[in-house]
Amino acid sequence: MCGRFALHHATAEVSEYFGVEHLSIELTPRYNIAPTQPVAVVRQRGVRRLDACKWGLVPSWAKDPKIGNRMINARAETLAEKPAFKNALKRRRCLIPASGFYEWRQEGEERFPTYIHPRDESLLALAGLWEEWQSPEGEQLLSCTILTTGANAFMSAIHTRMPVILPPVAREAWLDSATQELEPLLALLQPLAGDDLAAHTVGRQVNTAAFDAPSCIQPV
Repeated sequence: MCGRFALHHATAEVSEYFGVEHLSIELTPRYNIAPTQPVAVVRQRGVRRLDACKWGLVPSWAKDPKIGNRMINARAETLAEKPAFKNALKRRRCLIPASGFYEWRQEGEERFPTYIHPRDESLLALAGLWEEWQSPEGEQLLSCTILTTGANAFMSAIHTRMPVILPPVAREAWLDSATQELEPLLALLQPLAGDDLAAHTVGRQVNTAAFDAPSCIQPV
């Protein structure tokens, strides 16, 4: 599962890293991004865009947008089997930029929040899906989910799952709207090699979704 992450890189850095051509949002540093909050997403819609989506996928056919609260993640292994995700997998794929993400490491009866990030402090490209939902009153809601996979050797000491992190070639293929066949898309959703990642324990203040400060990612 991926239930919290951070994005503290500047808008210009994110735009350059992902080749963004159109900005609809300006980023501010965030250190404790939680489900149901707006998150930055990179979408290929004619041009490559940086937009905001609510974290928690709401399918276009949903009667109640609260369904998104239960769909912050989607398992890569069963993605093609789930009605809520299958259509988006074919047509509405995105990348979620992240500076790092959190998992809670279990030791006995205690759980320790752990921040995982690139060793070189660059950006992560998390694989995601997005959807567009419209209320009966005509209000539009853009939402997204983060895809997860089994932990690699590095992450297995922390958690059994991890977000799908796409390297450069894979992220270009993921955003390519011409590809709608499921097999080549699912083949991209592999655990990233752990050599590029580092991790450290952080304070329990990250447990509080309303708390968002640079201290969230500091080692303790």
